[in-house]
Amino acid sequence: MAVLRYSFHSIVLNRRSLLLAAFGAVAAPAAFAREAAPSLMLADVYRPGMSLHDYWVSEKYDGVRGYWDGKQLWTRGGERIVAPAWFTAPLPKQPLDGELWVGRGQFARAVSTVRSQTPNDIAWREMHFMVFDLPAQGGDFTTRLAVLRKLLPITDAPWVVAVPQERATTHAALQALLDKTVKMGGEGLMLHRGSSPYRGERNSDLLKVKPYEDAEARVVEHVPGKGKHSGRLGALVVETADGKRFKLGTGLTDAERENPPAVGSWVTYRYNGTTAKGLPRFARFMRVREG
Repeated sequence: MAVLRYSFHSIVLNRRSLLLAAFGAVAAPAAFAREAAPSLMLADVYRPGMSLHDYWVSEKYDGVRGYWDGKQLWTRGGERIVAPAWFTAPLPKQPLDGELWVGRGQFARAVSTVRSQTPNDIAWREMHFMVFDLPAQGGDFTTRLAVLRKLLPITDAPWVVAVPQERATTHAALQALLDKTVKMGGEGLMLHRGSSPYRGERNSDLLKVKPYEDAEARVVEHVPGKGKHSGRLGALVVETADGKRFKLGTGLTDAERENPPAVGSWVTYRYNGTTAKGLPRFARFMRVREG
């Protein structure tokens, strides 16, 4: 058993450097260096019964958050995105907040394309920049949306798209739209309060609507597997922002068990409610957090 444990940790240590480099946790080439993270508006979670008054609704695109500062694309975490010159050349000088999205169910492809330090022209031809806000534009969201609709589309850049928005009405209509979106392979919906200014923080002016809850936690330990997972990862021990720790063992693919998310990285997990101690019920690994 000692030999297996040693072997597991050797594998993890050898591969961890690759993961850390890929996700910006160790020194990276200058072209992909981490800068100060952009101050972006982050979503809270919609719960049934919350007022829908003054909210706009749109699809939640399962891609990589992208921030265009007028000159350069950045990830949410402050990593410079090396996109082909033709992709960014037509973009306006005005900052744009959106999602770099390949298509429904194609999150892994989007991440692979965005993370590449040498842009793959063919892969980027499939990428869309789904823009949902103008961070530097004054006024509330409804006002910014009107400006965005005049700014986009750009004739020379059909891959830059203003996210379609419509007024939210009733909870029944919202649930029907969520069901339809998920059936088509979508991740969920977003609600954006019309009267909200752009605030670079997590707040209830922006809400995500999903058929399940999700959250993020930091990996603090690798637990070696047993039985069929002997010699590779069995589970992740993760810690939430408020200091709660728990094991995350389901939802991991064989590839992820062989090349586990690095200690110190942040992962997204899904769950269904919480226990009396505030721990997530039926927590399931989804992915390493982008950016």
